[in-house]
Amino acid sequence: MKSAWVDSEAQAAIDRYARAGIGRDLALRVYTTRLLGCDPKLVLHGGGNTSLKTSMADLFGDEVAVLCVKGSGSDMANVEPADLPAVRLDRLRKLRARAALGDEDIVRIQRASLIAPAAPNPSVEILLHAFLPHPFVDHTHANAVLSIVDQPDGEVICSELYDGRASVVPYVRPGFLLAKAAAEIYDAKPAIEGLILHKHGIVTFGGSAREAYERMIALVTLAEERLQKNRKAVFVTTHLPQAIAPVAAVAPILRGACSAKVDEIEGAWRRMVLDFRATPAILNFVNGGELARYGQAGVVTPDHTIRTKNWPLVTAAPERDRLDDFKRTASVAVAAFVERYQDYFARQNARVGGIKRPLDPLPRVALVPGLGLFGLGRSKKEAGIAADLAQCAVEIITDAEAIGRFQSISEDEMFDMEYWPLEQAKLGAAAEKPLAGQIAVITGAGGAIGAATAKAFAAAGAEVALLDIDRRATADKAEAIGATALACDVTDAASVREAFARVVEAFGGVDIVVSNAGAAWQGRIGEVDEELLRKSFELNFYGHQRVAQAAVKIMLAQGTGGCLLFNVSKQAVNPGPNFGPYGLPKAATLFLVRQYAVDYGAAGIRANAVNADRVRSGLLTDAFIAERAKARGVSEKDYLSGNLLGREVTAEDVAQAFLHQALELKTTGDVTTVDGGNIAAALR
Repeated sequence: MKSAWVDSEAQAAIDRYARAGIGRDLALRVYTTRLLGCDPKLVLHGGGNTSLKTSMADLFGDEVAVLCVKGSGSDMANVEPADLPAVRLDRLRKLRARAALGDEDIVRIQRASLIAPAAPNPSVEILLHAFLPHPFVDHTHANAVLSIVDQPDGEVICSELYDGRASVVPYVRPGFLLAKAAAEIYDAKPAIEGLILHKHGIVTFGGSAREAYERMIALVTLAEERLQKNRKAVFVTTHLPQAIAPVAAVAPILRGACSAKVDEIEGAWRRMVLDFRATPAILNFVNGGELARYGQAGVVTPDHTIRTKNWPLVTAAPERDRLDDFKRTASVAVAAFVERYQDYFARQNARVGGIKRPLDPLPRVALVPGLGLFGLGRSKKEAGIAADLAQCAVEIITDAEAIGRFQSISEDEMFDMEYWPLEQAKLGAAAEKPLAGQIAVITGAGGAIGAATAKAFAAAGAEVALLDIDRRATADKAEAIGATALACDVTDAASVREAFARVVEAFGGVDIVVSNAGAAWQGRIGEVDEELLRKSFELNFYGHQRVAQAAVKIMLAQGTGGCLLFNVSKQAVNPGPNFGPYGLPKAATLFLVRQYAVDYGAAGIRANAVNADRVRSGLLTDAFIAERAKARGVSEKDYLSGNLLGREVTAEDVAQAFLHQALELKTTGDVTTVDGGNIAAALR
């Protein structure tokens, strides 16, 4: 591992923050924290922490000694000075004299000692930093160090490796007791450069930001060099099927197996989003004959447990031509995982007096021999974090097995960490949005209605894929709402299949489809060219069928129902003059909606439609509006607001209708009119 310190960059940080009134030490504290946070072999996703002991004025203008420590859950890769809340140091150091200190007391003391009352909560390991004397303290979960400490004789190896440079602290759950133990071990050898926290990570310190940082790099490098000595071959490959099923076929099955019915709401499911990984190292790991041993031995560091749970789901290898077998065995494996987790909770909760409430028992990581690994979460972000940590664990366990045998903390210790309130607080307590965990696909997303619908679904918590024949038309729209843009020509069956496969590979499945792509052709029906009529049917009818067919295949594989939504148009029931080439396929699509409702209702798949009218969009351009107004003999203004309410209908109005239908779990075969009131187009 090489130092990433660059003098010119360090000075640039000093100069930049000086303009905001930030001193040199805090500027360099931020600089080296970012250096640590940008290296995934040191920390990931809010892990690790750093601190600075300095002085600053309190609210009364008095200069006081403070500890600026990374806020709990903050990402070290992009911290700013405000992410290192300042806490009165004298109050923290007094706590070392106590024999015990409860978690709630720690939080109260932290909050009461903040220089800025509205600052974020300091790291849960604040006392570890406070009890050490150095101005700069760094703490990471370096992969190489974990591969060594996660051994039955890890303490012995570390004592030999770091003799005189770092002392070993036996495993203690992060918090007050670990801080006291670390300080006592440091006091015994105050000339050391760092502390190795057994089964946990590494701490370094120094008189300057650079010294603490480069000591971290040096001590981690020693661990990396040790891992290259006397390595043995690991993970002899087990017997696998000759043909492994592709991700696009496996993910929906796995996703469905890892979903759970919501008992309180009939028809509702608690679904997960998936994030797939398959590097050579991951495949070597998941294909190993002893995967059931080393793959389920526990977490590589306690910090991971709230994101990954204490062990992954392990499935059978999915054979290409036997997906029904995989679906059956995956369901059995998930049921066994849930039962194991529930037994673990009951056993451990009894140990601590029955005071805890169980977290959901669904897996957060799945290992699939022959294929790779999946991270699971209630959002793409959560799934990505779980996958990142699982990929990190693969590297750590692989190196641990290469020099010995991987060994995690005990079950008691895992439970104490998983159900530690200060650790769970990192996840936040925000209420979930109504479409959390669901994956929505919008076709024709480059147009006004498609873009508005995508925005509405993303705001409701769904992961959204924007499909359009012109991907460039959706790229900016997708980026603005944190969605994915894909090219898809709904008149081409292969293009539709490819687009849906890519959605599944990105997210794990599909729950909601808004089939919205379309275009309007005009002409008197008795005079229109047959080629034009066929072209309209290809897009405005068969396009909907291709999209729905691709979606239903995925929904059936998941086994958790789904929702098909179609943009039909009032032309389906109230044709306008010279508009037959558009209205005829739309009328057929209206019956397509009802057929899907009839054929797939028993599978929990709902099919509904929106009949909108006169919405400014790529279809209803200014020129088109002028033509239709002329055909009806009215002004353009009167054409757009020519309804019972006298109001112009917008793309956002249509989007809200689609969202409403997506949330109505007991409605199918419905057609919602969004036209300001048009009795001639009313279905009932």
